Amino acid sequence: MSAAWEVVIGLETHVQLQTQSKIFSGASTAFGAAPNAQACAVDLALPGVLPVLNKAAVECAIKFGLAIDAQIAPRSVFARKNYFYPDLPKGYQISQFELPVVSGGSLSVQVGQGDQAYEKTIQLTRAHLEEDAGKSLHEDFQGKTGIDLNRAGTPLLEIVTEPDMRSAAEAVAYAKALHALVMWIGICDGNMQEGSFRCDANVSVRRPGAPLGTRREIKNLNSFRFLQQAIEYEINWQIETLEEGGRIQQATVLFDPDTGETRAMRSKEDAQDYRYFPDPDLLPLEISADWIARSRASLPELPAAMRTRFQTDYGLSAYDAATLTASQVMARYFEESVAAAGKPQAKLCANWIMGELSARLNKEALEIAAAPVPPLQLARLVQRIADNTISGKIAKDVFEALWSGDGDEVDAIIEAKGLKQITDSSAIEAIIDEVLAAHPKSVEEFRAGKDKAFNALVGQAMKATKGKANPQQVNELLKKKLG
Repeated sequence: MSAAWEVVIGLETHVQLQTQSKIFSGASTAFGAAPNAQACAVDLALPGVLPVLNKAAVECAIKFGLAIDAQIAPRSVFARKNYFYPDLPKGYQISQFELPVVSGGSLSVQVGQGDQAYEKTIQLTRAHLEEDAGKSLHEDFQGKTGIDLNRAGTPLLEIVTEPDMRSAAEAVAYAKALHALVMWIGICDGNMQEGSFRCDANVSVRRPGAPLGTRREIKNLNSFRFLQQAIEYEINWQIETLEEGGRIQQATVLFDPDTGETRAMRSKEDAQDYRYFPDPDLLPLEISADWIARSRASLPELPAAMRTRFQTDYGLSAYDAATLTASQVMARYFEESVAAAGKPQAKLCANWIMGELSARLNKEALEIAAAPVPPLQLARLVQRIADNTISGKIAKDVFEALWSGDGDEVDAIIEAKGLKQITDSSAIEAIIDEVLAAHPKSVEEFRAGKDKAFNALVGQAMKATKGKANPQQVNELLKKKLG
């Protein structure tokens, strides 16, 4: 992307709240039921029915507001958002407009990896409660469209950011951090395939220092990969359009994963087009200070606080701490490993979890909760590296045995496979003497100033011991022998 343009991105995220029943009715929110099996009279908007607010949905909103250090409104109001669509039987959606339940707050995220990583704080505008609409089904209806109202009335928390993000990478980092947070505090199951977490991205471009450009909203992105692809395509499309003398028109667009392109769906509506007005069937929502205090007491340690603690207590870097607190399950795995291995081995535990363990989990598409190597055995593995029983290289063989089920206890695997590291200096020295005698050419090259020859000799020594010699001792003794 050209430095002549600045990207401006804001996200609106619909988080399905983890309640047993819908936000204004007693119908079930369970996923996978037959079409319209979970649509009751309230969801269908039959004459004479009245909505009743689900207290559990409000609890979820309060917890989220506390987790992002936002303001919880002591009094908020539900409004009717009027529009007509086949899967909206009322002809309006119950939402919140002028007085949302949560205002402000922020979320700090880690963008990038390693030395390129940096922290970015995204300011949030608001989070408000609303009901979901139904779903239009276009498949297998002989050219017709079917309507499934099972989702109608499902409780959502719509979370809106300020236009603070300047790249697709920042938007994805924010979305991942938000996804982790709502699962961490137990208000959402995070299942993106089932529609529990969906993002809309508002994207515009401008010359640096210029007023905000015209934005286009990409709707219903239900994977982080699609979010990144859609934003990157939209950025490039807008810049090319403007550089060719065209104009950007405010619009709602959809992303097509098959083509990797966005396409306009309709011209973008403004708030006045929805004719919002307070819902006459619902009283204002009043939240007491006691209610907020009870919700605060029920929250677990939050990711930001845990990141700080990991850096302070275990001496981890900001990047390591952020990676290990990406989910509650991973953070728990790390702490259980350190508890068994000992605090001095915290960094080594972190390296193995972020390295070998995560690589295998990714390769086999497993969650860390399903890892065949439990925290206690990872801790034993780390201990045996630390006390020089095995080398880091041999530890990978032990890890492989644990993972594949070829043994379930580190010490037993080391013993059975004869993997114990050779640390007897006299034994290593005898092997080095044999290597030097067998490779006089490498010795001459090293003495002629070729450093690669030294590495070759180390390799031969390790090969002679089948990788069991302590590499540090091999290096030291070889340097001593070579003068």
